[in-house]
Amino acid sequence: MFCRPVAAALLRPAASPARTACVAWSRAGAVRASHSHHSLVPAPDRLDRSELYVPGTQAKLIPKAAKSAADIIVMDLEDSVAPSEKETARKNVIKALQEVDFGKKTVAVRINACDSVFQYKDVAELIEQSGERLDMFILPMVGNASDVYAVDMLTTQAERAVGRQKRIGFGMIIETPLGLSNVHAIAAASKRNESLHFGVADYAASTKSRTTNIGGPNPNYGVLTDIDGDKPRDFHWGDVWHYALARIVVAARAYGLRPVDGPFGDIADPDGYKAQCNRGAVLGCEGKWAIHPSQVALANEVYSPSEAEVTKANRILEAMDKAQREGLGAVSLDGKLIDIASIKQAEQIVKKSDAIAAAAA
Repeated sequence: MFCRPVAAALLRPAASPARTACVAWSRAGAVRASHSHHSLVPAPDRLDRSELYVPGTQAKLIPKAAKSAADIIVMDLEDSVAPSEKETARKNVIKALQEVDFGKKTVAVRINACDSVFQYKDVAELIEQSGERLDMFILPMVGNASDVYAVDMLTTQAERAVGRQKRIGFGMIIETPLGLSNVHAIAAASKRNESLHFGVADYAASTKSRTTNIGGPNPNYGVLTDIDGDKPRDFHWGDVWHYALARIVVAARAYGLRPVDGPFGDIADPDGYKAQCNRGAVLGCEGKWAIHPSQVALANEVYSPSEAEVTKANRILEAMDKAQREGLGAVSLDGKLIDIASIKQAEQIVKKSDAIAAAAA
């Protein structure tokens, strides 16, 4: 099936002769690479390096968040809000959607879960009263495709009732064993789906993991090297969250969604947060949650292509342009083979660089 990188190469207008030729290469290789006649419509392209969460009860913080460097602002009605404050938080968020200038940012609201008594009012009142500025709902504690369907039905009814022009997208948080076991069905459950998120804290609790940290490594999760005489044995730390996050990334990419890594709770450990960003980026995540403004710059840094990467990507596109004119299937650049796969990677780097520049303009 067509994944987002290929679809983007097919649909985006060419900006240069090199890109024109490389789009042709991508088009030629798309069918071969997909191994399927099922063509997906990818989720809307949104810059998603950092998602800054703001409690809905903290009305004064929302305008500050709107002025931050975060790509996505998520106003929270769920975990950070006590049951007695749910109504107040919802009113604060509606007012912010009516009055705050969020600029070009994507604006989302984490609503309450399907098993709560607050979700139906979250959906209905936000759509009925907040206008068109809201871009996404973040759905917590998603356990199966039916949970997504239920919110989709309610959202669709409310949108039709008010004549809303812009369709609200969904981001689903995978934070239970049930959700992870059904992650592929969840990813495919609605045309509104845009992203999958790893809710590591609730996932740890629901799996009875022996940790009280929110994200990050555990010093007890590792392996000891074999006995070798009297030599000291080394202990190698492992990543207790690797399986869950990797599975979420695969499901997201399989259905054209953005995989997003979840929170890192130790605000006083920027190096630890950055390490988790690097791990997620290597696995294929688009970005990471920021539960404090100090984490935004770190996420943006890691999830942005470097100047050297952009330069190399453009060189790859130029080299493949030349190869295409000369009728070659693959060429070498700096002693390394480049081919159709190299085009896809380079296109994504250049595209993300362009999106970052556009957001900053």
